[in-house]
Amino acid sequence: MLNDPRSHGLWEKTAPPPPPAPRLEEGVSADVVIVGGGYTGLSAALHLAEAGVDVRLLEAAEIGFGGAGRNVGLINAGMWVMPDDFPKELGPVYGEKLLDLLGNGPYLVRELIEKHGIACELEKNGTLHCAVGPDGMKELEERARQWQKRGAPVTLLDRAETERRIGTRAYAGSLLDMRAGTLQPLAYARGLAHAAARAGAKLHAGSAVIGAGEANGRKVVKTAEGEVSADWIIVATDAYSTGPWETVRREQVHLPYFNLATAPLGDNLRRSILPSREGCWDTREILSSFRMDQAGRLIFGSVGALRGTGTAIHKAWARRSLRRIFPQLGGVEFEAEWYGKIGMTDNALPRLHRFGRQVIGFSGYNGRGIAPGTSFGKLLARHILGHVAEADLPLPFTEPKEPGLRALKEAYYEAGAQIAHFAGERF
Repeated sequence: MLNDPRSHGLWEKTAPPPPPAPRLEEGVSADVVIVGGGYTGLSAALHLAEAGVDVRLLEAAEIGFGGAGRNVGLINAGMWVMPDDFPKELGPVYGEKLLDLLGNGPYLVRELIEKHGIACELEKNGTLHCAVGPDGMKELEERARQWQKRGAPVTLLDRAETERRIGTRAYAGSLLDMRAGTLQPLAYARGLAHAAARAGAKLHAGSAVIGAGEANGRKVVKTAEGEVSADWIIVATDAYSTGPWETVRREQVHLPYFNLATAPLGDNLRRSILPSREGCWDTREILSSFRMDQAGRLIFGSVGALRGTGTAIHKAWARRSLRRIFPQLGGVEFEAEWYGKIGMTDNALPRLHRFGRQVIGFSGYNGRGIAPGTSFGKLLARHILGHVAEADLPLPFTEPKEPGLRALKEAYYEAGAQIAHFAGERF
């Protein structure tokens, strides 16, 4: 996108086109204006439009430009933190409500894909969280225990079953989550946009919001060439926030993440590597993730940015890692490469903010945007429609708060990933 082949890589090459979304070039009125064309904004637009609400969605660049179009494509349940940490952090009421919403999030994604016929390479065979050594296995045992006591369909797999499913002896075991799966993330975002447009939502790309205020008792958001007056504003810009709600970006520490895609593998390799197409990631602190797309490309990713010296370092490390994990691959070349940024909050949990009267938004997905973004978008729509009271929301409204040493931490993560990958997998 925007003539940058490293912004969306394989996903832009293989996604269907988005719906028309002309630049906003006039003053218009709506019931709700949504700022941001990712999963949250598009899900909210779809659910509001289906209820007959007049909706305008403004996207600064293109539909799916932010994290929605760059991520690995894992439809995960929950967040990075352990399930029991939700009530510890948020209290028993909010904690369990949020855990229930996020645990069931992948089912909503499947429902919308099937209902609207979204062509996004959906795979429903689960994900595998892969244990690196005994410590990794202990972590997964505890994670399994906490999910299973809540009735979640997760199963701890031993080394042999993990090897059979993945095609490698690299892991001590894995946690299979049958709620989860994979999809083509940009295709899913564009599919939501098509569904929202068919329902009556009006979409505008290339329409960055540069100002916001009130006039005649209504909210007003302004772009360079137009403006929208509305009763409600949904802020759905998350880690890529700029303009009036840049505070959402400043609340998060950016963690860079890259992905590399091989050319489609031959039939023999596709039978031996992820034959059931589960999505995978491991328990390392600087984690790796891998999955197949429907054409048989192996997509491999980790922490780091493909810019400057990082490009060569991360790609060389990825080749070494793949030789260790999947020796049957031999040498590999990459057909596509791209990277983006994950917005991390200080407790690795999302946020709900009220930026003013009837100006609200969720943010802070910590690398888990597909199911949470979809779920929160629907929830915002239902709240505006009056179907969900404030007391029934899964998070309390909080004020954005910038973490200390944010810029230093971001520089440390990018440089630290380069150092780790420069030294890693050499022996």
